[in-house]
Amino acid sequence: MRVAVLASGRGSNFEAIAKAFIDGKIKGELVALIVNRRNAGAVERAEKLGINWLFVDPYSFPSREDYDRRLVEILKYLKVELVCLAGYKLIVSEVFVDAFPGRILNIHPSLLPSFPGLRAHWQAVTYGVKISGATVHVVDKGVDTGPIVVQVAVPVSPEDTPDTLSEKVLKWEHRIYPQAVKWFVDGRVKVEGRKVVVEGADYGRLPVVPALEDF
Repeated sequence: MRVAVLASGRGSNFEAIAKAFIDGKIKGELVALIVNRRNAGAVERAEKLGINWLFVDPYSFPSREDYDRRLVEILKYLKVELVCLAGYKLIVSEVFVDAFPGRILNIHPSLLPSFPGLRAHWQAVTYGVKISGATVHVVDKGVDTGPIVVQVAVPVSPEDTPDTLSEKVLKWEHRIYPQAVKWFVDGRVKVEGRKVVVEGADYGRLPVVPALEDF
């Protein structure tokens, strides 16, 4: 399977996925990183890892839909079959979702459906939850509303700040995201409505459900 990653920021989740391909844990090919910010930290990581990258400026298009149409053209040209959003700071339009139905993944730093959107760690700490975490989900036409693939639970201490909680959760993000990509590449994922089932996976253990197998 040919995979591409879209990123906007430092690119740590992109790097976790890329290294999984390089190490042979995920079969197939990571064909490109596309960034919407020229100075995104993900670019430096891609260059160090030898991954092709491309900057596409969203401000050079008259609308978000036009921008997404261009991205779709590029991804289709590269014969990409699975798109991974990794710290991608734009909400993809219906044009983009329709082009890759059920084949776009995103990672969000909370236990969805709790705390969708921006500043998830701030929301969690402010609300006073005792457990937070991260979620990999299939992207639909809402904001962080797509079917859930895998989640990890992370305890929140009374002393946690948004920054310290982010550090704790990020370590798990780097494990669950490559795992979810591997499940898709291996053809083990079935999406039926809101229910996502990974064939042969262990759904009986915490903190990650379904349980990690390779990361």
